[in-house]
Amino acid sequence: MAPRQLHLNVNTLNAGFYSSAWRAPSSDPGAYADIAHYVKVAQIAERGTFDAIFLADVPAFSDRPDLRPFQALEPTIVLAHVAAATEHLGLIGTASTSFNDPYNLARRFASLDIASNGRVGWNIVTTADASAARNFGTDELEAHANRYERADEFADVVTALWDSWEDDAFVGDKASGHFIDTAKVHPIEHRGRHFSVRGPLNVPRSVQGRPVLVQAGGSTDGIRLAARHAEAIFSVAHTLEEALAFAGSVRTQAHTFGRRGDDIVILPGLATIIGSTEAEARRREEELWALTPGDYGLRRVAGILKVDPSSLDLDGPLPEVARPVDGMQTFFDALVGAADREKLTVRQLIRRFGGSTGHRVIVGTPEAIADDIEAWFTAGAVDGFNLMPDVLPEGLEVFVDHVVPLLRQRGLFRTHYSGRTLREHFGLPRPASRFAPGTAVSAPRVAVGG
Repeated sequence: MAPRQLHLNVNTLNAGFYSSAWRAPSSDPGAYADIAHYVKVAQIAERGTFDAIFLADVPAFSDRPDLRPFQALEPTIVLAHVAAATEHLGLIGTASTSFNDPYNLARRFASLDIASNGRVGWNIVTTADASAARNFGTDELEAHANRYERADEFADVVTALWDSWEDDAFVGDKASGHFIDTAKVHPIEHRGRHFSVRGPLNVPRSVQGRPVLVQAGGSTDGIRLAARHAEAIFSVAHTLEEALAFAGSVRTQAHTFGRRGDDIVILPGLATIIGSTEAEARRREEELWALTPGDYGLRRVAGILKVDPSSLDLDGPLPEVARPVDGMQTFFDALVGAADREKLTVRQLIRRFGGSTGHRVIVGTPEAIADDIEAWFTAGAVDGFNLMPDVLPEGLEVFVDHVVPLLRQRGLFRTHYSGRTLREHFGLPRPASRFAPGTAVSAPRVAVGG
């Protein structure tokens, strides 16, 4: 068997994962809405033979955009431009199951998958942002369990639509006038609690069969959704023990759905601040921290905990707070876990997470970064990482030029692309249409009630 190969995505959080990244000397403050910025990041990632570029999304205007640039451009539009400017790099876009329709989403991602020659993935999220809900006709978010129930059915409908064409349904025979073999294009006839969709899709299958299903979220409901549908997972883990436990839980549950757990690629978020020496890396961290808006980190922590910022003492421990029934449960667990484990004050906790994300942050030399990645990978805790460089594109360029060569020297990471599709990059099998003769599921799925 060929040795395991590390997988790396770049999570393109506008100007970088630090909330102050847009103020860094090398940054463009307008990067959040500049297609050229995303294209440049993607081209650097492709030069480093990354698996994919990953785009987050929240369909709402930030109530405090001065604290951090918000996600502005619609991901699939950005990725269409990136597809035209790259050849191999995978293209993963986030789209919410709470604020989309399955048919339109399936059609949009299938079209992008064809346009990019099979390089697309859909990151399934349910959206825990109340301001987004108000843009879609409701004042409140659906309850957490209801959102995930809808997401489960949504993913069923979308994958059925992507499978509604058999691979050889298109004929295109000029002589006979036979254009499409309609016997190989199947209505899905889905009737469920949330959706009623006849199908079929009006878009054929791509060279990778269908887009890769990616999932982000580590709550109990999120893990179940991932175990049933996800082929790659964007997770949160701060210790090897947490990462191993998460991987074990997902893969065990996947078996209960008749899936091979080893076919799921697990990629926790990893933020990096790199310097040629430890002192230089720490200095870079301090410079970014000095540019961070004073109350951003406090508001971020309070928002995750669902408490008033004034209730938090910066130099005291986190107060006892009940785990939210709704909201960002994954990041809540990460914050509370780190605070309890390391006895951190609120101020220290904010610093630990770079004042922004709830993901793990490493500050150090290229060798230290490579050592850490190797340790997690060889322990079997992860299949790779969703990287979040401190400042983009500069931080990514440093990673590609100085960390990637070390990973290659150690035999952990590819030196060139051996495939063209995202499935090939991830080592995932090409799925057959569920409607094709001889497949395990060759009849429409019908879900009635819950």
